[in-house]
Amino acid sequence: MRSKLTLENVDSIKSTSVRVDGCEINDNSIRCDFMLIAKEIEFYIELKGQDLEHALEQIKSTINRLSLNIKKGNKISYIICTRSPMSSSEIQNHKLDFRKKFNSKLEIKSSPFRDKY
Repeated sequence: MRSKLTLENVDSIKSTSVRVDGCEINDNSIRCDFMLIAKEIEFYIELKGQDLEHALEQIKSTINRLSLNIKKGNKISYIICTRSPMSSSEIQNHKLDFRKKFNSKLEIKSSPFRDKY
C-alpha cells in the first residue's frame, strides 16, 4: 500500500507544488518527495512505508537545501507512513527538534491522511 496525503487549499491560496525527488533535486543526495509553497508557508512532504528515521533525514536535507530561510519562516513537515515503528516519546522529541532547528511543525501520520491549509 502506498502512502497518501491530501492537502486541501480551503481559501484557494496561490500555491506552487514542487516534485523534489528526481526533479528539483536530481543528484544522489537524500531528499523528500514533494514541497509545496503557499503564501509564506513551506510544506515538506515524505510519503513512506515505515522507515521514519530515513524520512526524517530526507526532510532535514531538503529544508537545508531548498528553504528560503532555514531557521525562520513557517514550515510544516509531513511524514505519511503505512505504519509507525517509533514510540510516541521518540516522535515528540523529533517534533521539538524540528521546531527548534527549522521552525517547522512536524506531522507524522498514518496513511491516508487529510489536512487543510
